[in-house]
Amino acid sequence: MSFASEKEIREIVDHILESYEGSKNIDAPEIYNKPDKEEVIKLVQHMFRIIYPGYFRDRSTKIYNPQNSFAVNIEDVFYHLNKQIALSLDFNKDGEVYTEEQKQEKSYEITKTFFNRIPEVRRLLETDLLAFYDGDPAAKSMAEIILAYPGIMAITVYRLAHELYVLDVPVLPRLMTEYAHSATGIDIHPGATIGEYFFIDHGTGIVVGETSVIGKNVKIYQGVTIGALSTRGGQKLSGVKRHPTIKDNVTIYANASILGGETVIGENVVVGGNTFITSSIDANTRVSMKNPEMEYRTKDNKIKVEEIHQGEEWYYII
Repeated sequence: MSFASEKEIREIVDHILESYEGSKNIDAPEIYNKPDKEEVIKLVQHMFRIIYPGYFRDRSTKIYNPQNSFAVNIEDVFYHLNKQIALSLDFNKDGEVYTEEQKQEKSYEITKTFFNRIPEVRRLLETDLLAFYDGDPAAKSMAEIILAYPGIMAITVYRLAHELYVLDVPVLPRLMTEYAHSATGIDIHPGATIGEYFFIDHGTGIVVGETSVIGKNVKIYQGVTIGALSTRGGQKLSGVKRHPTIKDNVTIYANASILGGETVIGENVVVGGNTFITSSIDANTRVSMKNPEMEYRTKDNKIKVEEIHQGEEWYYII
């Protein structure tokens, strides 16, 4: 077996490099003037040390003087986040062009505002943590939830990314939540609005769209989609409310799909598993699919059919 010659390899390389000379959207030969995905992931990991002091530490943390170590980490994240925000400003959707001086000034103000919001983010996450502990009998401690539960990771990243989203920072919020998505299987768009005491049980496969509005004390299970009814309008739908509103004290069980910007799920509603909802549901309603039937076949080919009852008070979608 013969190997390709140096000349053949050079021809292959030149052929690929020639394709870079066009104007494709996938080309970005200027590699140092845009946000760094790996740097953003590192920033998220360091932000966890700010949000949960003492739970996530590196080797530089000084056990005998943790306050100093916390302060150093905060300053370090401030510096690097400021830099990434400045790089992201060239990618704003309005196409506004900033001078380098304007980018530095704007990124500093955004970073400062973001850090001043961190105590409020921590307050919200404390409510989420309590919702996890109160809602999951399998949880043995708060530490277990913080260190091991994918739901609390996804919510933490979302709450941080949301603050940057409302400050109109391009690219970075989505990089942050997509990192959490890849790590947990939970896809929460940074533009969603989510109230206190938000609880995700199990979590894998959950999708929460950009214009979703979720109230307080909401619990959702794995596989739930809070999504758009249709995205055929493409960019024409940008800025339009495409995703549902979920009011306070709602529980949504596994694999339910709730779709549409005009869909409102009222207070205290319980949405059963595998339901498909595209219209509003009144408050204090229970929703489920029509009762399925279990079929048992014996060796002598006798069949027993049994309805699976979920309660007479349920409102069935047919």
